[in-house]
Amino acid sequence: MKLTFSSLQWMVFILAGSLVAPIAIGDAFGMTQAETADLLQRSFFIIGLSAILQVLFGHKLPINEGPAGLWWGVFTVYAGIVASGALTAADGLQQLTAGMLISGILFFLLGAFRIITSVRALFTPLVTGTYLILLVSQLSGSFIKGMLGIGYLQESADAKVAAASLFILVLSIVLGKSRVRWLRSYSILISLILGWGLFKLLNLTKDTMQSSKVVAFPEWLAWGMPELSGGAILTSLFVGLLLLTNMVASINVVEKAYESENEKFEPINYNRSSIIMGLNTWIAGLFSAVGSVPISGASGFILTTKMFSRLAFILGNAFIIIISFFPPLTFFFAGIPAPVGYATIFLPFSSMIGLAFREYKSELKSDTNLFIISTSLMVGIGSLFIPAAALKEWPSIIVTLLSNGLIMGMLTCIALEQFYKRKNAKKKQH
Repeated sequence: MKLTFSSLQWMVFILAGSLVAPIAIGDAFGMTQAETADLLQRSFFIIGLSAILQVLFGHKLPINEGPAGLWWGVFTVYAGIVASGALTAADGLQQLTAGMLISGILFFLLGAFRIITSVRALFTPLVTGTYLILLVSQLSGSFIKGMLGIGYLQESADAKVAAASLFILVLSIVLGKSRVRWLRSYSILISLILGWGLFKLLNLTKDTMQSSKVVAFPEWLAWGMPELSGGAILTSLFVGLLLLTNMVASINVVEKAYESENEKFEPINYNRSSIIMGLNTWIAGLFSAVGSVPISGASGFILTTKMFSRLAFILGNAFIIIISFFPPLTFFFAGIPAPVGYATIFLPFSSMIGLAFREYKSELKSDTNLFIISTSLMVGIGSLFIPAAALKEWPSIIVTLLSNGLIMGMLTCIALEQFYKRKNAKKKQH
């Protein structure tokens, strides 16, 4: 019974964080409801399979996979190009498919030649702490807007949705901090079920998508054969390198969560993780969906629920794969109200700030480190407020970088820390 509930809780946590990207991309490319529904089905399949491959053969930690924010950003850029008339939707999606296949090859080669170990050395407590704070900063706007009901049933804030979301948030915090162990362990599952029921009761749910099929295997190359282009090749290589740092950061953060609770885990093989990530990116490309990455939010989930079982995690993802074979089930779970999802997983994500402060704890005595932290956060958080329209005339590679505050801040932190380390090393030599 414990294993079943733990698996279901992993399943709803993964689903709650993975619904937005496919629906948003479908909308950006003007897909029909049926096409968006098929994209959602393929996304579920890829997310579940990618996580199982990683936990069995890659990093071997319970880290859920989700649509990569960077790929989401690239899809959005291409949707803008399609909207301008410079590219057809079919050509744009086929170029993106080729881009993911190229990124997959890059991940595989970097892992095979054991280059990832060098990248791992860059993730010091300073970089990890900065990464976590920027990650939560980047997500916090979506959480608050989501819980206020902005863009859910209406474009403006919805008082009824906001009140219901606040109730669910308080409930999830009370359960998550309860002294009763089973309530604390299953706080996310309980909050989501009760929250969904409350939204049904208050008539705040949307109509779910319908399917004429009862059973359907996710379709291969639904967007057509991959189409190479110079822009897609350059963008995919650049995004691949950035996603590599994202992967290392996510694994590192979950590793820290285990260490903070004195839980044992197998030594991490980052090169093997990169090879599996290459395979996962290929699967995403071949199944015409958004490439997935390990999600750092898993650390908050683990710290909130104290669930370290790999078996429960594997079963949770297996449930998601099974759901993807049954369109009616896919659309049923896609009906989870977005405000309920945001309110339910608010606590696990906010707890990552606490993890960031733990990383910073031993680093705050140095003026140099304080300068690095403050500069990196200023650059990263500032980049979050650059309007998308302000960069539309710029090359897609630069847009991908400047529009992602998480990457901007993290790269600034790595560059500054390495600069001062080398500077101090030269001083010691003299």
